[in-house]
Amino acid sequence: MSVSDAELAVAAASAGAEVVRARFAGPLARFEKGPGDFATDADLAAEAAVLEVLRAGRPGDAVTGEEGGRSGEGDADRMWLVDPLCGTVNYEAGHLFVAVNVALREGGAVTAAAAADPATGEVFWTDVDRAMLRRGGADAALRPSARTALVDVNLDLPYREPPGFSAVGLLADPAFAERFRPRVVSSTLALTWVAAGRRAAYVTGGRMRDSIHFEAGIALCEAAGCTVTDLFGEPLTDRTTGLLAAADAETHAALLEMIGRPG
Repeated sequence: MSVSDAELAVAAASAGAEVVRARFAGPLARFEKGPGDFATDADLAAEAAVLEVLRAGRPGDAVTGEEGGRSGEGDADRMWLVDPLCGTVNYEAGHLFVAVNVALREGGAVTAAAAADPATGEVFWTDVDRAMLRRGGADAALRPSARTALVDVNLDLPYREPPGFSAVGLLADPAFAERFRPRVVSSTLALTWVAAGRRAAYVTGGRMRDSIHFEAGIALCEAAGCTVTDLFGEPLTDRTTGLLAAADAETHAALLEMIGRPG
């Protein structure tokens, strides 16, 4: 292996981000995938760029891409999870609030991940021991902070709310309005911002583990020292639903209390 898994993740995510940035605001072909879900030719091109880097660097690994599905050895222990354009709806609408996600799941855990922001050229990455931000070729450690009081709450329909949680109810809670301010961006971009201290927290429904949409962001938050659980304060597992990632334990506890209130 000529480069580490984390460096390969950075290179792959960066390659996808270059494609996304180059095609931004240009003509896009749209491909319907299901009710409320679609891809564009930019998604497909970005995934191809990511896979080219991964296959060159780790030809024996398996890959699961959002658009192309699974490829590689069927019994491979190492699986790369690729979301080539997290925030396709934003992108098609002319907003570059998107990210390119790459995560390596080895055995039962993510061991390397990167999320590239095409708008800024920043790449957030982790090798599990460190959570870093690469900007202009230089790396700096990610430092979570709740100082902004900005909380992203995902209202996207594909991420169904589990029993006992209502995103709308959380936003309507007077205690939420007193302490926080709601925002909505792409899921992974929001998680990188929690890890970097640009957001206080991120809240969403949906299945988290083994998700091409969330694994990279979760790994970054955990490596940065954020408090990360499901919506009810339990550890994330294959069976849990929803995600609460907060910059610190105090912010996490406050949001958990609001989520647990009767609607």
